[in-house]
Amino acid sequence: MLLSDFDFDLPDALIAQHPLPERAASRLLVCARAGLQDRLFVELPELLLPGDLLVFNDTRVIKARLAGFKESGGKIEALIERVLDTHRALAQVRASHAPLPGSRLVFAEGVGATVLARHEGFFELAFDAAVYDVLEKHGSLPLPPYITHAADAVDQERYQTVFARHPGAVAAPTAGLHFDAPLLAALAARGVHTTTLTLHVGAGTFQPVRVEQLSEHRMHLEHYIIPPTLIDAIARTRERGGRVVAVGTTALRALESAAAAGTLSAGPADTRLFITPGYRFRVVDRLITNFHLPKSTLLMLVSAFAGVERIRAAYAHAIRQRYRFFSYGDAMLLEPDPAAPQES
Repeated sequence: MLLSDFDFDLPDALIAQHPLPERAASRLLVCARAGLQDRLFVELPELLLPGDLLVFNDTRVIKARLAGFKESGGKIEALIERVLDTHRALAQVRASHAPLPGSRLVFAEGVGATVLARHEGFFELAFDAAVYDVLEKHGSLPLPPYITHAADAVDQERYQTVFARHPGAVAAPTAGLHFDAPLLAALAARGVHTTTLTLHVGAGTFQPVRVEQLSEHRMHLEHYIIPPTLIDAIARTRERGGRVVAVGTTALRALESAAAAGTLSAGPADTRLFITPGYRFRVVDRLITNFHLPKSTLLMLVSAFAGVERIRAAYAHAIRQRYRFFSYGDAMLLEPDPAAPQES
């Protein structure tokens, strides 16, 4: 398929700029084989079955945006893509002229970093102090580019999931933003089980696809960790006839990446998995997700899962009904496309 197959017109007024007062107050569009249903997210427990398993991404968004200067005086802005070790990180660097290897970047209070190398548009930086310490003290929350206000105290709380544990993401796993303690309690009372994995969402998630032929696109690299407890939880779910429900495209990509060899494997790994229509899903039976940008790899992923025409119809319905889009927007519950390839 082509990039243009995944384009649509979205009124700017439907891009959610702020979260709702209550996390679970969002709307939920159910995209099922029987058709579309307009529901509320707080009604999710009655849409799942006892014995189902929700898989959450427990990554935590870091204060990944840093403002500073080159030693020559020019202003720069660094957006950390990935923390490599205690003192090194990959970053996007916005500057009038790209910094050269060996040059110095200076941030607040004289904290600096040396440019070590450039890798596929990202700069490898060696910080004078521990990266996470620098970010916590001097960084700011990296809201997505379509949110037009600077991060404030509300964003500091609401652009994190309530189950965020492991720092490393530069964008939130936004499907998880709808869950709060009362909803989690209601799901448990319903007999729905939960488990977690970690995938650190990178800044590359906002990078546009720049080629018309999707086969020529190369996905950004992201790090994930599948704990052994998740393997056990999925095995028990299969034994009792339950369904594996991925909360977000990040949880889905981690699960499907970990099962790429045929068997779901525990441990840390990196993924460049690019899911497009025709992909054979091995692990995930249902998907909870927000609405995604036109021409984005995430729109391609949900189209692969639920079916291209069904997603087109669902998005057209959502626009007509004035659903809220993107990170702070409403959500969808997707059933798989019955015509999609099935794992044998």
